[in-house]
Amino acid sequence: MSIRIAGTGSYVPEKILTNADLEKMVETNDEWIRTRTGIEERHIASDEQATSDLAYAASVKALEMANLSGNDLDAIIVGTITPDYVFPSTGCVLQDRLGATGAFCFDLEAACSGLLYSLEVAYSLMKTHPKRYRHVLVVGAEKLSSITDWTNRNTCVLFGDGAGAVLLENNDNSDSDCVIGSDLHTDGGFGDILKMPAGGSRMPASKESIESHSHFIHMEGKEVFKLAVNAMVSAGKTVLDEAGITPDEVKLVIPHQANSRIILAVAPRLGVPEERVFININHYGNTSAASIGICLDEAVRSGRIDKGDYVLLTAFGGGLTWGAMLLKF
Repeated sequence: MSIRIAGTGSYVPEKILTNADLEKMVETNDEWIRTRTGIEERHIASDEQATSDLAYAASVKALEMANLSGNDLDAIIVGTITPDYVFPSTGCVLQDRLGATGAFCFDLEAACSGLLYSLEVAYSLMKTHPKRYRHVLVVGAEKLSSITDWTNRNTCVLFGDGAGAVLLENNDNSDSDCVIGSDLHTDGGFGDILKMPAGGSRMPASKESIESHSHFIHMEGKEVFKLAVNAMVSAGKTVLDEAGITPDEVKLVIPHQANSRIILAVAPRLGVPEERVFININHYGNTSAASIGICLDEAVRSGRIDKGDYVLLTAFGGGLTWGAMLLKF
């Protein structure tokens, strides 16, 4: 049995927050945002929408593409740093919405690398127990607007909400696995440069934590930039080298959409021309664990990926976490 991608799906909320809108909220301007981040607009969930709602909409599209229903799922993994609740997991909430009564579910927290980490776990489960795990749904979903400090002009311009889903299937008819190789890493020594300080057991919610804006994303942008480029390039090269695949053979590189400068710095160092790098950050901003899934679904549905193509995914996020994965469609 071989593992293939049977379906992809994505969803972003209807509300669009443009750079012009942000000019009315904080001291910033469209040119400053575009030249430094590449972002022109981002989608923002309504007060009534939670992360599971975004995940559900993306998951339904992936199931429809695969001609499957929730009852066919054996496991659900949700990569997120903005769960509906501390517990139960967003995976449990999503299972109920999908009617996936036979699936076991959990959340995985790896920030912007969440989809890659979740794909790695799903793939390993399916290789170890191919008859038990025939269909595994992997979702990266975030409502980052709920942890964004809308008074901080350095961070509020960066983030958006959305979800991307990938449905993996153990298939008797596939020639080879969709996952050709992966290289994942963590360095907790740099955890302080990108984190949400409050809300956990280290700093439970209190009057002081709320007044200090500690329940929002805190980021040291310059440090993140330097580490992100080197880490994503290193992981990408490792995966290609170990797989014996040259950059010329890669149809598409899908990097985490954090910042256009990071993306455009990574591409040439991987030896891949810009036209073969998928970029949609201008429309969505940084959606953390959702970004690669959204890109992958758009690439599939727009015809930029065909059967037999090699696609390189690479990400970097808080933790610090980073990695790369080479897929073959």
